[in-house]
Amino acid sequence: MQTRQLGTSDMAITPLGFGTWAIGGGHWSFGWGPQDDKESIAAIRRALDLGMNWIDTAAVYGLGHAEEIVAQALKGRTERPYIFTKCTRTWDANGTIGGSLKAEVLRREIEDSLRRLQVDVVDLYQIHWPDPDPEIEEGWETLAQLQAEGKVRYIGVSNFNVEQMRRAQKIAPITSLQPPYSIIDRRVEGDILDFCREQNIGVIVYSPMASGLLTGKMTHARVAQLPENDWRRNNPQFKEPKLTQNLQLVERLREIGRRHDCSPGAVAIAWTLRHPAVTGAIVGGRNPEQVEGIISAGEIRLNQSDIAEIEATMLLHGPRT
Repeated sequence: MQTRQLGTSDMAITPLGFGTWAIGGGHWSFGWGPQDDKESIAAIRRALDLGMNWIDTAAVYGLGHAEEIVAQALKGRTERPYIFTKCTRTWDANGTIGGSLKAEVLRREIEDSLRRLQVDVVDLYQIHWPDPDPEIEEGWETLAQLQAEGKVRYIGVSNFNVEQMRRAQKIAPITSLQPPYSIIDRRVEGDILDFCREQNIGVIVYSPMASGLLTGKMTHARVAQLPENDWRRNNPQFKEPKLTQNLQLVERLREIGRRHDCSPGAVAIAWTLRHPAVTGAIVGGRNPEQVEGIISAGEIRLNQSDIAEIEATMLLHGPRT
């Protein structure tokens, strides 16, 4: 896979990076149901073998478990990928999740992440959510201090709007933004992506396959059988009337995929990568086979006819998020 420079950093990243949200397991409030750790490790290693050169994780995924799995997957590998993680989502002894951008909390978080990841420095440290909003300045100043101290190489934000990014930039430069972006979730198009392009802020999008909905593997029956501890059961996109509309879109992606010899999920990812502001897309895989099914997305170039077909399908169902 060809690489792209992430913002103003010296990191040349592949268009696809391995995301670890799903492999955190199902024992927390935003889990994806039960997960086999051995399969998770195998999925990470397969992604790296196929050319991905970065992993994105977060302290809160599985309440620390995803970071530990990343460390296990990297044991014994001579070539190490870039490691990106996120902070500001904390939890108590009961697993109740809250948000804090206080300096003392973030300093504790980076030490915990370094320990779980078994590394001395994180390549990209990101504010996971701008919550609480009044603490953004304190949180960003703390990340800038951690960068100066050498605990992290670069700092970025996730889920920020333009006004929040402007506030952060007054303190220190932003290397990257991590927003949700997919065919069915285009809220960042326009001002947010335009701002990042103007300011040379790298963009790594998450949920390009809409949390598995656009992979081509979802059906009405499979959605109905999602485990009780899978957060997607409460996602409006997985409920009617949007579910049927989304599955109809998948059939269009499947047709386009046949022309490119790839899966519907790979088409969905390639659609996000075609935006000039997007540097890379975070793609999850709960086993090696899932990784193999979408790896081609980094090389696919959708043509204008493909894009027009997708837009026509979306128009049939009216405005989306």
